[in-house]
Amino acid sequence: MTYLEPAPIKDKENPLESMMSRFDAAVKILGISDEMYNILKVPARQVIVGLPVTMDNGKIEVFEGYRVIHSTILGPGKGGIRLDPDVTLDEVRALAAWMTWKCAVVDIPYGGAKGGIACNPRNMSAGEIERLMRAYTLSMLDIFGPDKDIPAPDMGTGPREMAWLMDEYSKAKGMTVQAVVTGKPLVLGGSLGRTEATGRGVMVSALSGMEKLKLNPYRATAAVQGFGNVGSHAAALLHEKGVSITGISDISGAYFNDKGIDIDKAMAYRNANNGTLEGFGGAEKIDAEELLFLPVDLLVPAAKEDVITKNNAGKIQAKLIVEGANGPTSAKADDIINEKGIMVVPDILANAGGVTVSYFEWVQNRIGYKWTLDRINRRSDRAMKDAFNNVFDISQKHKVPMRLAAYILAIDKVSSSYKFRGGYG
Repeated sequence: MTYLEPAPIKDKENPLESMMSRFDAAVKILGISDEMYNILKVPARQVIVGLPVTMDNGKIEVFEGYRVIHSTILGPGKGGIRLDPDVTLDEVRALAAWMTWKCAVVDIPYGGAKGGIACNPRNMSAGEIERLMRAYTLSMLDIFGPDKDIPAPDMGTGPREMAWLMDEYSKAKGMTVQAVVTGKPLVLGGSLGRTEATGRGVMVSALSGMEKLKLNPYRATAAVQGFGNVGSHAAALLHEKGVSITGISDISGAYFNDKGIDIDKAMAYRNANNGTLEGFGGAEKIDAEELLFLPVDLLVPAAKEDVITKNNAGKIQAKLIVEGANGPTSAKADDIINEKGIMVVPDILANAGGVTVSYFEWVQNRIGYKWTLDRINRRSDRAMKDAFNNVFDISQKHKVPMRLAAYILAIDKVSSSYKFRGGYG
């Protein structure tokens, strides 16, 4: 069986291939056998379904859906469902593996999973999307479950879609089952703190990195690429901790103010301006890529994959990079960044705050009790801080960058668990 040969993407350097190259490097350091290597590569379960949906015009269209459970060694599968016209089985396989390593790094008792439906939700009505999500849920009744596989939102989905999924699953089981999915609306068992959880994890990772580099947050500057949910919350929380955010960007371009940008005003402007910063007056507009090269202490790429490549990595001046997005740095850029002495807190650590609070949502659903926001923040901050310290210690022990250390930690945990359970001698 071939595994993790992702479908071509538009970027020149494939971020999923980048992940596999780092996986291979970590396996060599750990000295894992060929047998265990193959066990860790091959998904535990792969499902492909055809989903007939009646469209608003009365015609029936059939959509292809996927669910891949990469591993259940540490616990039930966990991973989002994306609605995107370019979704493929290979992509979902790779993203499921990514979730396995991410959950292992932050010590959450989950395996990795991912789902997707090949469709364009932007061209579909709410009713069509609802019928599609309910059809997908019905096709996965023997896959999903609070102790088996727990989906969540991803690209093209959100609390609304998770509510439909929970409802359809609950009707099939004859009782309300909140814990089958996370990322739900608060009224249906969603968790406080989930919206800002990924950005908050980025903030904790950044402050942890600054501490190791002896950077005073009150004297530090930062640039945040991407001003969506993750980037804007990371910027706001870093600003609260004293960091001066001198650069931000979104699809409309990049904005720079050497005296610091008022993040609250920027978020308010974006929310009132159809979700973009176009025309924002609190900073000077600069070329979008120039944001990456600003003379700041901290750079947070929180927009999309593969923005730091071998072609531009040499121009980065930041002392610390904290990856809010998945795969923002290509493998070919790693050596350049490492040679420059820049510390990188990798995606599978830095943006794991989201899955951490998703885990807390699942726990609350299981015990039938809601935690306060303060308790959730304290516990998620502690989990992220502990994960950072564990990865940092491994990087020092093996004399490797933080990214490779994170993979070493995750792969060692999953492979060791497999052996202890008796699945492999």
